Amino acid sequence: MAPQRLPDRERFPEAEGNPVRKVTDAPVSTFSVDVDTASYAFVRSELTHGRMPRSQAVRPEELINYFDYAYPVPGDTEVPFSTSVSVIETPWNANTRLLQIGLQGYSVPLDQLPPQNLVFLIDTSGSMSAANKLPLLQQAFRLLLSSLRPEDRVAIVTYAGEAGLLLEPTRVDDRKTIVRALNSLRSGGSTAGHAGLQGAYAIAEEMNENGGDARVILATDGDFNVGLSGPDDLKRYISDQRKKGISLSVLGFGRGNYNDTLMQTLAQNGNGAAAYIDTLVEARKVLVDQVVSSIVTIAQDVKIQVEFNPATVAEYRLIGYETRALKREDFNNDKVDAGDIGAGHTVTALYEITPVGSPAVRLDDLRYGSTTPEALPAAVGEFADELAFVKLRYKLPGETKSHLITTPVTGDTAGIPEGEALFAASVAGFGQLLQGTDYLGDWSVGDAEKLAAANLGNDPHGYRAEYLSLLRLAAFAKH
Repeated sequence: MAPQRLPDRERFPEAEGNPVRKVTDAPVSTFSVDVDTASYAFVRSELTHGRMPRSQAVRPEELINYFDYAYPVPGDTEVPFSTSVSVIETPWNANTRLLQIGLQGYSVPLDQLPPQNLVFLIDTSGSMSAANKLPLLQQAFRLLLSSLRPEDRVAIVTYAGEAGLLLEPTRVDDRKTIVRALNSLRSGGSTAGHAGLQGAYAIAEEMNENGGDARVILATDGDFNVGLSGPDDLKRYISDQRKKGISLSVLGFGRGNYNDTLMQTLAQNGNGAAAYIDTLVEARKVLVDQVVSSIVTIAQDVKIQVEFNPATVAEYRLIGYETRALKREDFNNDKVDAGDIGAGHTVTALYEITPVGSPAVRLDDLRYGSTTPEALPAAVGEFADELAFVKLRYKLPGETKSHLITTPVTGDTAGIPEGEALFAASVAGFGQLLQGTDYLGDWSVGDAEKLAAANLGNDPHGYRAEYLSLLRLAAFAKH
């Protein structure tokens, strides 16, 4: 018997996959960084239950960014992250190359941070009654409490039909009071999401007056069906609140009403990250093992722009980041919002690039108005051996002017251990297979498994071993 498909009330962002681009026509690629991991956890939940995820639910960059890749850690806080670049042969096409860009944020011990002010904004509507929703949510927040310090403070706002303050701001050293409030949560009613957001931001603003940092952590199955519910309206509201210095992170729970589109809108405009909590193990990863990166921002509005050299690269394709694309002119515009990086976070991006003269070239030269590589001046003189030029812009928290980091890339650039780059390639290939891409030829899930198994590397928490298990499950999952 085929696994039961849950009611299809779930929503995911609509985004077409990135196409192959000809360097002589479009030499520059620009996008905002993404540290979300919700897509990986959702894919895992589907495969664990014997189902293949729908293609819209798969964002390859979130699968790739679920893992760390042994990037060097920055030595100080003057520059909030290190930048690493490597070029390797593409596993699924010997005639192309993979350009990997990696960022590693510096880590801050929790005991060196100012007091944290956290508002738990909890969806208690009727749709949250399932065991993998409100009960798992309660367990997850109890885990988070175990990671915080006595001087940190927590408030709880709930919403269902109407919003209410369940717990006034309370120091974590009064753990019993906080746990009692969490244990008292019950589901029922409709979903007054906007009223809940308003109440949570108001409390966070009050808590911020006493010093420290403030963040709202929204926990929901994603269903906002009362009040301000349109994505554009919510986007504007969250953006306005962000300017007050209060961040918003989003934790998704359960199935049936899961609204990934809404989660992405809220997190991307709230200077926070989106995660999907499908198990208590995932809750521990996000809220215990990565607690500092989940609640502390070290760099804001981080953008990446890559200029490809038409003398050496004929074509390129960015793997993932479709929902994070920026215009070329956005890169130098400090008023344009982009992704944030938390303490200790890593960010990875992969381009598949086709060298000039490679038989893998897909696009023909135009008859009129197109410049061929052969017609370029000894193309770019001193830069003739470069494949690309990588630029990053970021702001330190609270700043309005960005800083710039640049890195040239040549064919022998190898700033990332090869085994780490190959593991990332396996994950990138798997994500594309789940999306149904036609760029991988006859490369298969089995090939992704062999590549990952040969490059497991250091795996202290077992996340890479779990990935191998998912690859094996994918071979038997039902569409």
